[in-house]
Amino acid sequence: MVKDYFRLAYRGARQRKLRSWLTMIGIFVGIAAVVALISLSQGMQTAIAEQFVSLGSDKLVIQSAETGFGPPGTDVSNPLTSKDKNIIEKTNGVDTVVGRLIRSAKIEFNDEVKYDYIISMPNDGTSSEWDLAIEANDYEIEFGRMLKRTDKYKVIVGYNYYDNYFNKPVNVRDKITIFDNKFEVVGILKKSGNPIKDGSIILSESIFREIMDLNDEYDMVAVKVLVEGDLNLVAERIKKELRQQRNVDEGKEDFSVETPGQILETLNTILLIVQGVLIGIAGISLVVGGIGIMNTMYTAVTERTREIGIMKATGAQNNQILLLFLIESGFLGFFGGVIGVSLGFGISKLVEVIAFQVYGSYLIQANFNISLLLGTLLFAFLVGAASGVFPARQAAKLRPVDALRK
Repeated sequence: MVKDYFRLAYRGARQRKLRSWLTMIGIFVGIAAVVALISLSQGMQTAIAEQFVSLGSDKLVIQSAETGFGPPGTDVSNPLTSKDKNIIEKTNGVDTVVGRLIRSAKIEFNDEVKYDYIISMPNDGTSSEWDLAIEANDYEIEFGRMLKRTDKYKVIVGYNYYDNYFNKPVNVRDKITIFDNKFEVVGILKKSGNPIKDGSIILSESIFREIMDLNDEYDMVAVKVLVEGDLNLVAERIKKELRQQRNVDEGKEDFSVETPGQILETLNTILLIVQGVLIGIAGISLVVGGIGIMNTMYTAVTERTREIGIMKATGAQNNQILLLFLIESGFLGFFGGVIGVSLGFGISKLVEVIAFQVYGSYLIQANFNISLLLGTLLFAFLVGAASGVFPARQAAKLRPVDALRK
């Protein structure tokens, strides 16, 4: 019995091939957009989580609360200072503390001028600070060597400088100018896929302060917690100490102390908001597709009035006619969903491949799962069936005598 419903629905769709394809366009475009966006956003969340896991769960990041979504040090009126760093170092549970400076600078090479980020390395601190700076940022050298604490006017550069940042590739032993000061390139970092890291220049903190005319401020402070220390407990202790040091009340802090989990949660929240907005836009296409199915089914009722009359005259009940038209409209939605899912997976995989070619890492990747596949197909079927409710009711209400006259 059920098989007959689907056979009749399939036959009805085949008899109007062109109209059926045009009807499904709105469905599969919307489904393709939703599938591509969800799979890419889930893949990005997974990749970001893996990055945080690789950095370890024993680190905290402290910076001015005024930084917001901009780079550290941007338009900050009350930055962190060396006094804050010293207070943090004395906090119970803290192992190592390293301060970093991150600023935009004028960079010249081979008669080209560009502006990008320069980042400090703590050459005046202990060796553990130096090691923490390398570990926290996962610095790996592709060519040349890592900076030494005794290096002065020497730098290491991100992979983009070697690849295609300037018209001429930057190589080891080349000279690069930062704010009219010449530096020798001693190393080139491995490609990471992180645009900021791959496009940055790293130099010693003392020279950084000299060319930027900075005193004792820091744009960011990284903290490594003792092995036996509780990350959240140490974070609360640091907040308490800094509130006293900076003379601010609880809840009115002009600084932030973030654990990897909190940073990851913030990034995931941003991704969810962006995902929701984009899916909402893609949903407009689904609405258009639903209207198309409704229009097609109304037309089908008009064209098949005599057929409906014959079915009812031979004993078909109203609920059977209703179910037949609902299955046919759901059929259109379902097959539109199948095409949309295939397109969505293909688009997201293509974006992943292109991103890997551009950035050299799988930071942007497609994440496919069976629940997404089944959920979108079910959703497409329900959209189609719901769009066919009113035409199906119109078909079911037709009187056999009236239908056979037409």
